[in-house]
Amino acid sequence: MKKDMPEKGAILQRDKETYAIAPHMPGGVTTPAYLRKIADVAEKYNAQALKLTSSQRIAIVGLPEDKLDQIWAELGEKPGAAIGLCVRSIKMCPGNTFCKRGQQDSLKVGLHLDEKYHAYELPWKFKMGVSGCIIDCGEVCIKDVGLVGGPKGWNVMVGGHGGPQSRLSQKLVENVTEEQALQIIDRIVEWFKAQDKKGRLGKLIEDVGFDNFKAAILPEA
Repeated sequence: MKKDMPEKGAILQRDKETYAIAPHMPGGVTTPAYLRKIADVAEKYNAQALKLTSSQRIAIVGLPEDKLDQIWAELGEKPGAAIGLCVRSIKMCPGNTFCKRGQQDSLKVGLHLDEKYHAYELPWKFKMGVSGCIIDCGEVCIKDVGLVGGPKGWNVMVGGHGGPQSRLSQKLVENVTEEQALQIIDRIVEWFKAQDKKGRLGKLIEDVGFDNFKAAILPEA
């Protein structure tokens, strides 16, 4: 029986025969040339659809299994981490690079996190988001860890996730600098990895207690 193939970034579709892939597109920012490449590949291999995803990528849906390696080669990409036990695509808003409401540079920070952590293997799936203001278009409220920008710096949020037992993230610390925020996220990811347990970060925080988690991540607080 066919199944998902994380090593190829391929998700089995409802027909139990074809697959969908989602080429990595950091922050949803791309070029006309790359969009043409995706369109050319979709046409060449008779894709059933192109679908914009919630992770700011374009999924190519309905591809034959025996052509997946060739398709990735033609895209010039390694298989995207659309599934698997790893850090998934980091969602980010336009921030103060483009948006009139942005108070922090979410694209700069988000792209840094994406370069460092996208596809980083962990005991369970792990999602990140970066929003340049409290409107939170990066949906940090339902991410394992994320940053929300304010006029005085970054708020670090932890423990959110969607699903049937969804959970809103909690504020770990507020008004920190970009450097401090990135250091804190590094500590959180390594703490999560060190626990070596199945389940989302929010569940692990509940198990150890928020205050104990905060003390482990921010011993100086």
